[in-house]
Amino acid sequence: MKELLRLFALMRPYWGWIALGILLAWITTLANLALLAISGWFISAMALAGAVQASMNYFTPAALIRGAAITRTAGRYAERLVTHDATFKILAQLRVWLYEKIEPLAPAGLERYHSGDVLNRIRADIEVLNQVYLRLLVPSVVALLTLLVLVLVWWWFDWRLALVQVSLLLAIALGLSTLSYYATFKVGKAAVQTRAELSSHLVDDLNAWDELAIYGALEQRLERFQTLNQALITQQRQVNYWSTLIQAALMSLGYLAIVLVLIQVIPLVNQGQVPPAYLALFTLLALGSMEIIQPLPLAVQSLGESIAAAKRIFSLADSPLPIQEPEQPQVLPEAFDLTVQDLSFTYPDTNQIALQPLSFSLKQGESMALIGRSGVGKSTLVQLLTRLRPMSGGQIYLNQTPLEQFDSEAVRSRIAVAMQTVQLFDQTIATNLRLAKPDATDAELEAACRCVLLHDFIQAQPQGYETWVGETGVRLSGGQARRLTLARALLKPASFVIIDEPTEGLDSNTAEQVMNQVLAWIKERQQSLILITHQPYGLKNVNKIIKLD
Repeated sequence: MKELLRLFALMRPYWGWIALGILLAWITTLANLALLAISGWFISAMALAGAVQASMNYFTPAALIRGAAITRTAGRYAERLVTHDATFKILAQLRVWLYEKIEPLAPAGLERYHSGDVLNRIRADIEVLNQVYLRLLVPSVVALLTLLVLVLVWWWFDWRLALVQVSLLLAIALGLSTLSYYATFKVGKAAVQTRAELSSHLVDDLNAWDELAIYGALEQRLERFQTLNQALITQQRQVNYWSTLIQAALMSLGYLAIVLVLIQVIPLVNQGQVPPAYLALFTLLALGSMEIIQPLPLAVQSLGESIAAAKRIFSLADSPLPIQEPEQPQVLPEAFDLTVQDLSFTYPDTNQIALQPLSFSLKQGESMALIGRSGVGKSTLVQLLTRLRPMSGGQIYLNQTPLEQFDSEAVRSRIAVAMQTVQLFDQTIATNLRLAKPDATDAELEAACRCVLLHDFIQAQPQGYETWVGETGVRLSGGQARRLTLARALLKPASFVIIDEPTEGLDSNTAEQVMNQVLAWIKERQQSLILITHQPYGLKNVNKIIKLD
């Protein structure tokens, strides 16, 4: 249950909305009980008065009935409005909170999670938690408050009546809730896990659809998908079976409450201790009381899913940070004089060496090329320099100060990177460029794109820089997408530029022109450069060349 307590703590900013929703639900429930009880008494009293031709004041009870009906209708509408608005606010808060927790984990801290699983936790698992407020918290608190009122009402008429009715309500609520818990708790938890596996499986299949179709593996993957889907259907069917059974039990026990009321009240009416018209009042009040406890077994039924979803969310949020930030970070120097001393990296929990010990120095304004075959650690070096991964050995210095003494975000704010893997969003060309510099002018966008020989292509498009690139840049060729990310790196006002395989996918003539203009751009702005490549373009214009084995 500690997961629920932690979840309630995260809801603290919206406790006002939560309390208002509970209050409106309670008022609506009381109005509904009052409407049933007063209507039963009024109809019976009018019938008895007509039978003996006695006069009766019907204005007051009629007004009370109208008031209760209006209160129930308006209260139900307001309660739905407030509780659902509060639910949406809570879900939005939880998603933002979880994103803020996992953002510092990327990429190293999220490698042990499947991408589809992370998405499922952010979307589906948080969606499950809307049950905690709507189906667990609100019905439980409203049932408790209403039960206290009923105790006072029954006691006012007869203490024995109160004792029997309240005991019956408590026994039914506790008994059916316990049955619901043991019947559906494990199944609910399993359904959350199955849903997560199904989501991950679907993401994998969609991402690799072309390969699966080419190699004839679609049928095999479809069988696995159907197996998971059938397991989820079976689990949901089992939960629904117990839900139907418990609802039927509630209806049956509701009639038992009526029978007990009649057994107790009829003798009191015969003895003249209770007016005859009150018999209908007590009967309908007993029937209406069952509505108070009706949501409780259903609330307990959702407990397994909610706790399982909360555990998955909190386990992701509590993952250890791969990079520890300094308590008192140093101020970044103006000049980026970089020194790398015996730097190495080995993947955690493995003996796989990604980067052999490496040493070099690079003063502000100098350029250096790192060449070598794939797999020697060039891209790993980029992640170490940008503090996306922790160093396994050695040290990186900025102006003789260890890199760990600077804030990671501050370091990255001064470094521009064009990675080998192209990352473009399903937005316009201008929007993708302005990720590096949000306030960049159109002239600055054009200058950066001219530098990488992309401006003419963009101008030839009907919408120019407002052309949408599609998801992951699918509407651009590989070379165009790579040059767009290169232009974005050049656009960033950085002290240090890292370019990873910038000419991949370009013909030799275009690659040579692009590299010459990029090097001239960087030299003009007195930026430092690390060029990672296995191709010869631009190497003759750099200050240093290091070959990695």
